[in-house]
Amino acid sequence: MQEINDCFDKVKKDCFKFILSQETKKDKFKNKDKMIKSFLIPVSQWISKKVNKKKPLIIGLAGGQGSGKTTISSILSIILKKYFKLNVFIVSIDDFYKTRRDRKILSKTKHSLLMTRGVPGTHDIDLMLNFFKKVKTKKFNNLQVPKFNKAVDDRCKKNLWYKLKSRPDVIIFEGWCVGAKAQTTNQLKKPINSLEKVHDQSTKWRSHVNNQLKTKYKKLFKQLEGLLYLKAKNFDLLRQWRLKQERKLWVQTENKKNLKIMSSGDVINFMQTYQRITQQMFKDALKSSSIIMNLNSKHQIVNIKFKKQ
Repeated sequence: MQEINDCFDKVKKDCFKFILSQETKKDKFKNKDKMIKSFLIPVSQWISKKVNKKKPLIIGLAGGQGSGKTTISSILSIILKKYFKLNVFIVSIDDFYKTRRDRKILSKTKHSLLMTRGVPGTHDIDLMLNFFKKVKTKKFNNLQVPKFNKAVDDRCKKNLWYKLKSRPDVIIFEGWCVGAKAQTTNQLKKPINSLEKVHDQSTKWRSHVNNQLKTKYKKLFKQLEGLLYLKAKNFDLLRQWRLKQERKLWVQTENKKNLKIMSSGDVINFMQTYQRITQQMFKDALKSSSIIMNLNSKHQIVNIKFKKQ
């Protein structure tokens, strides 16, 4: 308990400063002290104990859209850097989306729904595997990591990519489908929403996405040495949070020209592409995660469960 108090005293200023930057007039964080002391410092302790200075520790952080992955990973990074003196790099699976051009080709050769970024098959897996390979090499050199601009729905130009100058002790790899597992052929047959019913009658799209999980993404997720999972109560709640996230993106973006900001109807349709895997993860991630953080309807962590390793 003493270490938790000492840690909190050292990190609270930086954590509160970050939280303040994420708040809007209508959307304020509550119980900040409890979130940090009761949940995120113990998670940081767990991560710090797994660190091996010879190679980076790669930890996955998963959770449905709008569940707070960016916020949680950022606070964990502050704690790990400030108190545990570790070099931390956060990378999102979203930054490895295929370009609009590549997705357009995919939509014509495989299925029209693959134009919509998000599901397995719309990321550049080779680029990700190459990143993990390079970051583990003993002779580490400067690395450039892709950056994706959701506001224009395309990858940024290379001069805007993240620059990694030193090898990290910890890599937090966050994303809504990080650690997701494939379904059986039988599970794929029945459509679970109107999008699948209308636009994927032949099951070609969901079968392609599922096959990606079974092959390339399985290889990718084997890189993880632990998985943290943010568990929301249900999919409807995630939909509400995602709508709020889109409104926030509009408020925070200064140059609104050429924006691909979605309307409420667009978000609801967009979320349907995520629904099948997200709902499957509600079950699978409970078994495969190292740490489960349960969220209430107000977006707050109410308890965490550490799995015995």
